[in-house]
Amino acid sequence: MTLIRALATTAMTASLISGMALADGHAGPPAEVKARNGLMANYSLNLGILGDMAKGKSDYNADVAAVAAANLAALAGTDQSLLWPTGTDTMSIDGTRALPKIWDAKADFDSKADDLAKAAVALAAVAGTDLAGLQGAMGGVGGACGACHKAYREPK
Repeated sequence: MTLIRALATTAMTASLISGMALADGHAGPPAEVKARNGLMANYSLNLGILGDMAKGKSDYNADVAAVAAANLAALAGTDQSLLWPTGTDTMSIDGTRALPKIWDAKADFDSKADDLAKAAVALAAVAGTDLAGLQGAMGGVGGACGACHKAYREPK
């Protein structure tokens, strides 16, 4: 019985120590970075749906296109200032691709975010009407995303 208790105690101790080590080493990025990564994932989901329709990879569905475009417009229209605190760039923490120059050129960064919001509203106005409308408005959103990512996102 003593050997079993010793083994059980050793196993529990090892489990607790490794759990504490994992918890400490895998806390992840700050909440703001997690939130903006989530925002980008939502952008990606909705843009993927719309992009597939626009490219003919999936059938055009006016109802789905309208919802995805409305989602984009709503997401892009939110105040994102709390998502970008100083010190949450690639040089300061892991878990982000945000370049430090965002905070050096904040006015330009914010302007690019406004461009995305405007393009997303324009897309939402036509995405549910017909495929040609969707295709015509996708360029504005893609251009706005690309302009910001080219300037302010670290390449993979």
